[in-house]
Amino acid sequence: MAMSSNVSASIPRPGLDLEYPMSLGVYDSYEQAQKVVDYLSDNEFEVQNMAIVGTELKTVERVTGRITRTKVAAAGAMSGLWMGLFVGLAFSIFGDGNQLGFLISTPIFGAIFGLIWSQIGFAAITRGGTRDFSSVSQVVATKYEVLVEHRFAERARELLSAMPAGMMTIR
Repeated sequence: MAMSSNVSASIPRPGLDLEYPMSLGVYDSYEQAQKVVDYLSDNEFEVQNMAIVGTELKTVERVTGRITRTKVAAAGAMSGLWMGLFVGLAFSIFGDGNQLGFLISTPIFGAIFGLIWSQIGFAAITRGGTRDFSSVSQVVATKYEVLVEHRFAERARELLSAMPAGMMTIR
């Protein structure tokens, strides 16, 4: 039986899909959008029919440090040492014979293997001096839109029209 490639797109996702959503407003921060929903909740509005949607997405990459051969070698050796220790422990528990030899030799061989493998990886990644830094990336929204199902939009707008202006200030 052949299935359409759009099957996953038509499966409802509880809590994420709204029926004919309408915008109640666009806000500069998540906290402002959250205050709108909180105000409606405090006024007994059916907030389960709402969503806060981050829009105008951008990627922020935070550089965390420089990657050097020494740092990579140390990390590779430590990783290999731990893997070797695990293998040596398994061999000593389930094997016959020289348990102490396994506990000593496998971490050493693991550290050597990890050190060599890390240097091969470092050379491949930083070929030509590129990308010799570490970083973390995050996708963030610059605007937040509060949506509500169409059948509740009028009631939500009525409640928001009575919302005190001072409530939107961020502390």
